[in-house]
Amino acid sequence: MVYTIMEINASDDLLPNITLGFRLYDSCYNEVRSLMGAEWILSGKENVVPNFNCNKDIMPLAILGDLPTKASLPIARILGLTRYPQVSYGSLHPSLSDKIQFPSFLRTIHNANYEVFALAQLLKYFNWTWVGIISSDNDLGRSGAQLLTREIERNGGCVAFNEILPIVNFMESVFRIIDVIQKSRATVIIVYCTVESFIPFIEEASFRNITDKVWLGTASWTISSDFPKKDFLTTLNGSLGIAAQNGEIPGFKEFLYNIHPSVYLDDLLVKTFWENAFHCIWPKNNTYKNSSLDQLREETVWCTGKERVDSIDPDVFDVYNFRFTHKVYTAVLSVAHALHQMKNCVPGKGPFKDGSCADIYNHKPWQLLYYIKHIKFSNKAGDEIYFNANGDVPLYVDILNWQMFPNGSNQYVHIGGFDARAPKGQELTIQHNKILWNVRHDKIPVSVCSDPCPRGHRRTTIQGQKICCFDCLPCSEGEMLNPKVDSEFLKCPEDEWPDSMKEKCLPKPIQFLSYDETLGFSLACISVLFCLLTFSVFCLFIVKRKTPIVKANNRELSYLLLISLMFGFLCSLPFIGRPNLKTCMIRQVLFAVIFSFCISVILAKTVTVILIFSATNPDSKLKTLVGLRIPVYIVPVCTMVQLILCIVWLARAAPFAEFNMEAEIGKIVIECNEGSRVLFSCVLGYMGLLAAISLLVAFLARKLPDTFNETKFITFSMLVFASVWVTFIPAYLSTKGKQMVAVEIFAILSSSAGLLVCIFIPKCYIILLHPEMNTKQYITGRTTRN
Repeated sequence: MVYTIMEINASDDLLPNITLGFRLYDSCYNEVRSLMGAEWILSGKENVVPNFNCNKDIMPLAILGDLPTKASLPIARILGLTRYPQVSYGSLHPSLSDKIQFPSFLRTIHNANYEVFALAQLLKYFNWTWVGIISSDNDLGRSGAQLLTREIERNGGCVAFNEILPIVNFMESVFRIIDVIQKSRATVIIVYCTVESFIPFIEEASFRNITDKVWLGTASWTISSDFPKKDFLTTLNGSLGIAAQNGEIPGFKEFLYNIHPSVYLDDLLVKTFWENAFHCIWPKNNTYKNSSLDQLREETVWCTGKERVDSIDPDVFDVYNFRFTHKVYTAVLSVAHALHQMKNCVPGKGPFKDGSCADIYNHKPWQLLYYIKHIKFSNKAGDEIYFNANGDVPLYVDILNWQMFPNGSNQYVHIGGFDARAPKGQELTIQHNKILWNVRHDKIPVSVCSDPCPRGHRRTTIQGQKICCFDCLPCSEGEMLNPKVDSEFLKCPEDEWPDSMKEKCLPKPIQFLSYDETLGFSLACISVLFCLLTFSVFCLFIVKRKTPIVKANNRELSYLLLISLMFGFLCSLPFIGRPNLKTCMIRQVLFAVIFSFCISVILAKTVTVILIFSATNPDSKLKTLVGLRIPVYIVPVCTMVQLILCIVWLARAAPFAEFNMEAEIGKIVIECNEGSRVLFSCVLGYMGLLAAISLLVAFLARKLPDTFNETKFITFSMLVFASVWVTFIPAYLSTKGKQMVAVEIFAILSSSAGLLVCIFIPKCYIILLHPEMNTKQYITGRTTRN
């Protein structure tokens, strides 16, 4: 205050040709002494005379102070009666913003309630959702804890416990609260209390060796110098705190370094400071006049005046960090600027009745109060100073980090700030590289009730617990986590599927049996190879067409059967590739017609064998049918019936390609919808009927007494054919997507290969390896056996 007034008096811009004076009173953190000092100022005498001013000529213009709220409250009530300006530099209590109770009170430090918003944003920034609160048993502690709880819950956090340090049974409550802290999972503890309550509490916490917690402090104790024990500092190491903004006061450090008793001869406080700072005694100090000179010589060091102030430890004599000091500086400047505006008032344009101005040398307290409320200026550091309607300055607080070093020293490190004037969402600034956490935390500590759910899981509340305590449930199929509400799922659109992290929906991959994949390529190759094998057999039969084994049992039917088998192998190819309208219409029709033709040929061959035997057997009842040439009509008639069924099927409800969203999870399967299931069933049923008749006829003729009885091979081939398609049904129904197509292709190839192998391979074996058996005598069984 002294330095600022000296600076103003030396200024040519602020209050030129006017000298400000001052009177200082030390309230000693006592509200009674503060009230007495205010009364002395108001009455002008040390012996207070209420409601009387005995020395109007030296009446102070305003009162600056006090630091503690408990001292400012009674002063503000009395000064408010006469609208006497009061500007405090350290009282944080929210009630002082009530202009009905305290109309003449202003302050250059923030409202304590604003700290709540900074603390809540700090918790949100570090994602600390499970925290404890410890508060003092007073209005400031209770209201602050209540407001802080509301802000934490608004930001999605929860309060693990809210404990109060009472006035009665204090230590008993401290022991209980320490037990609560040790048992709680909350790593972050907010201490919203006064330094008087906090010191015994942190002493007990240090005794219990609680060093795994992060303490969050308010401005009431964050930068206190009342923590001399190393144990305290070890416990508080790594903690964070809110503090009044550290301001710049140009030239103030040099002013402090120039303090010397020789400069301030009549200032007892300077000598007392000197003795305490350098641990010495002034020889002529009356404080020690009753002590013997011998005792003083033995136990003390005499002050010489040559001691250097700049050699004092900054922890003891801090000339770098001006927090409450800067608030005093601002308070004095506020009054000075108000007086400057009053001095420069132009009559007729003044703020009072009829544009009148106030006389700077003779004005009413309420007139100066008006000017103080409406000041707006920038100090030398460039900070804009003004008061709002509640007498508060714009909120800006520093965020400090308690750091203890191996040598036992400690430091408050500025790591960021909270500026309420910044755009929403940008109020808080943090510098991570400057933060030093406690020894048990090598990175940002975690303070949550439940660990975050792994990806693909959602939160579900636990009955009877707070929202921050939850279980994790996996997402259902086809659902993604709601990016706005992590406890909800969103159903993906039908053609989309969530990614592996369940964070967003992606288009489903389209799937079909393709030539590009191994399965499709392999089946296509097998189909072509078997077709070539069948063609080879066909060529062999053409070459050996005049041999008895080829001519036996109707050579033309064998040719037709081989040709139908070649097409049978090739009809599996339309099943491979991306389905479309044409392929869907062709593939099942080709399969049905070709296989019906093939079975019809087998049936005709079987009937031919039976009729041939009947022609040579005079006792056969079927002898009369030989001349009717029934086998010639079996193939076209049976095939024509199937062809008519297929035409009706295509005309009434033809197959078409469709996107199946449900065949496989997370995929879109392009498949053929068979259209009318009834007509499709009729087509398959007719083919099954032909196969059953062929099997039955061949089975009945299996014991014909020929040496080379083809009906045995036909019977076996039809058993293989029937077995393949009977096992195909459950296999087909138990598969989905492209595997269904693969199963059907496999059945086509297997049944066709079964017919080829069982009917023609024995004949090829004789033709190629045992030509001696390819004779009419051997075929008819008339060879002479040795």
